[in-house]
Amino acid sequence: MTAQGLQRLEEELRHLKTFERPGIIRAIAEARGHGDLSENAEYHAARERQSFIEGRIAELEEIIAAAEVIDTSRLSGEQIKFGAVVQLLDEETEKECTYQIVGAHEADIKEGRLSISSPLAKALIGKRPGDSVSVPAPGGDRTYEILSVRYQ
Repeated sequence: MTAQGLQRLEEELRHLKTFERPGIIRAIAEARGHGDLSENAEYHAARERQSFIEGRIAELEEIIAAAEVIDTSRLSGEQIKFGAVVQLLDEETEKECTYQIVGAHEADIKEGRLSISSPLAKALIGKRPGDSVSVPAPGGDRTYEILSVRYQ
């Protein structure tokens, strides 16, 4: 995991513990005040939300405890490896895109963070600028040319 990814997870955990957990406790207490719990939809919804929040807190604590942080700023070279920021050209559409290869728990394709376990990242690992990679996709194989590799 990258240091930025760990920081994002720690911020999410802090938010859940500081704001979400106390808020849901208040919502449960308020719903209890409405009377019969067996037919109280607000109470059941609040309990369900509490279950989700507690599950996510436990999951984040486990991920953070087991995280192995890799300082990507110390990495260099032309070869693609974990932490690389890769600029690609889709050879079919001629569209350029940029991704950073990150850990599975910090991946967010909309933000340009590609999971190390994704088919595209697996195809890119070990390659260099100028190489082409072919990746299976639902609509057929996609081919990308690697334009540049950098580490930040």
